Amino acid sequence: MEKLRPWYEGPLASFDTETTGVDVEHDRIVSAALVLQPAPGAAAHSTTWLADPGVPIPDGARAVHGISDEQVRAYGRAPRTVVGEIARALAEHARAGTPLVVMNAPYDLTLLDRELRRHRGTTLADALGGTELLVLDPRVIDKHVDRYRKGRRTLTDLCAHYGVRLTGAHEASADATAALDLVRALGVRHPERLGGLTGAELHLRQTVWHAAQARGLQHWFDREGTAERVDLSWPLRPVRCGCGRRLSADHRCEAAA
Repeated sequence: MEKLRPWYEGPLASFDTETTGVDVEHDRIVSAALVLQPAPGAAAHSTTWLADPGVPIPDGARAVHGISDEQVRAYGRAPRTVVGEIARALAEHARAGTPLVVMNAPYDLTLLDRELRRHRGTTLADALGGTELLVLDPRVIDKHVDRYRKGRRTLTDLCAHYGVRLTGAHEASADATAALDLVRALGVRHPERLGGLTGAELHLRQTVWHAAQARGLQHWFDREGTAERVDLSWPLRPVRCGCGRRLSADHRCEAAA
C-alpha cells in the first residue's frame, strides 16, 4: 500500500491581511491575500484584495504596510464586496479539505468575522456554509514543538529561525507565502511530532496547545500585576458583550442565560 504523504508535503493555502490597526473588534481590513501551493517547491498562486475601509488609515498602520488613504480611495473596492469574496474563497478551500495557514489566526480570522458582521450582516461560520477550516498556525505550532526557546516569535523571527525567505514583509501576499513556507519547514524539522497527524487532527490539537499557551501568558500577566486579559479561544475569538462574557448564537449574553 502506498504511504500517504504527510500534510506538509501536500497542498496548502495561506491567508493574511493588512489592516487599520490591531483591534479585531473595531479595525478594518485594508488588503488581503490568499496563496495556494499544491506541493513544496511548486508555483504558488496568489489572489489579492485591496479594500477602501471607509475610515482613515492611521499613521502607525500606514507606516507598517505602506498603504495610504489615497491608494485605497483610488484603487480599493467596497469592503462588503471584498470580505464577501474572501469568505467565499476560504469556503472553497475548506470544502476541498485544504489546510489553511494563518499566522496568529485569532487575529486575522476574527477580524474577517467582524468585517463580515459589519458589512454583510453574517458571520464567518455562516459564510463557510457548514464546512470547517483546517487552520495551521505556525506561531502556535512553533511554541508547542520548541516551548522553551528564548526570543520573539513574530513571522520575521520565525522565518529567520527556520531559514525561510521573507521578502516584502507586511505585504499580505509576501507574508502569506512566508507563513506557508514556514509551516512546511516546521513539519520537515519536527516530523516525529507533526508528520503523523492529519490536517484535521493538527487543527484540533492546536486548540488545546493555544489554550495552554494562553493560560501560561495569563499567569505571567497576573504575576506582573497587569490587567491584560488573554483569550484562550483559537482560531476564532467569540463575540463578547460589554461585560466580557460570550454572546450566544442569538446574541444574548451568557450571564443572562
